[in-house]
Amino acid sequence: MTYALAAAGTGGHIYPALAVAEELEGRGVPRDHIVFFGGSRLERVAIPEAGFELVEIEIRGLSRSFSFDNVTLPAVVARAAGVVGRELRARRVRVLGAFGGYVSVPAAWGARRAGTRYVLHEQNAVPGLANKLIAKRADRVMVAFPAAAITLKGAEVVGNPLRSRLASFDRATLRPTALAHYQLDGDRPIVGILGGSQGARVLNESAAGIRAARPEAQIIHLTGTIHEEVMRSQVTDDPTWRVVAFEPAMELFYAAADLVLSRAGALTVSELAATGTPAVVVPYAAGTGAHQTANAAQLVEAGGAILVEESEADSLVATVADLVADTSRRTVMAKSASSVAHPDAASRVADAMLEVAA
Repeated sequence: MTYALAAAGTGGHIYPALAVAEELEGRGVPRDHIVFFGGSRLERVAIPEAGFELVEIEIRGLSRSFSFDNVTLPAVVARAAGVVGRELRARRVRVLGAFGGYVSVPAAWGARRAGTRYVLHEQNAVPGLANKLIAKRADRVMVAFPAAAITLKGAEVVGNPLRSRLASFDRATLRPTALAHYQLDGDRPIVGILGGSQGARVLNESAAGIRAARPEAQIIHLTGTIHEEVMRSQVTDDPTWRVVAFEPAMELFYAAADLVLSRAGALTVSELAATGTPAVVVPYAAGTGAHQTANAAQLVEAGGAILVEESEADSLVATVADLVADTSRRTVMAKSASSVAHPDAASRVADAMLEVAA
């Protein structure tokens, strides 16, 4: 029996799907019985690198500004759904897992054409348009945050599927390896700055202020590729400010960091909770429907993070500096963050797919 997963566009869609694929494999599903559907963006690299087959379909998202491309989009979706349907029938797929983004609509429509059942997972607190369109006909609907269940009626709150290295995170065990990886001193506080795969200018610009306010702190700075060169030029003579464009071993980043400054992407928020890492989060102001603010809400309400709006970025340095100096508060925040974690999310989504396929 073959299992299919549809995920495309960004890591926020792709990595939860990969976590579920790896969970299915751990349950005894052969790797060559798992197939992905996606487009030509990050999934084209990330999915084959993880060892899974990707069926690439021609698809794009809806432009949020007026564009002639939107007029032709229904035909593009219909063609993509036809490809998905034919592939599902040929491979005798019993269940498809859709993980949001523009590929989910043709994947779900293709599943209906092929008579294949499908389950849906929504990673954000504010459901995307694609998932809203296909949720009513899904056999199971799962969400990462309670707020999403208000929109997607009847959804199960399971958390965001994380790959095993984060889902089974053990800071005490990983810490020595993490400190050696970054060549940092475990007796001094370490601030991790994380702006996502593309970096975040507002966070990067706060780094120098944090260094000036707390010279005793060490910094692990994940800049994103587009900001790496500029930031690296600023820290050439600072051996305790590590500049990294991209970190594939994120478990080491969290194990080393005593405090994280980050955006509030859905996966980042879930990783902060899973790793019990105190954080200051700055939602992306231009994000659709203030979804990053919504993503962070549960973590902030639990006391695991402090939220600073981009419009208040002038207060970032002082907020981070105060937490660097307050070990007791960070300890409380770490426990609070862990209280809203869902380390079994990948397992629960895999369970749903196996049950629906049975």
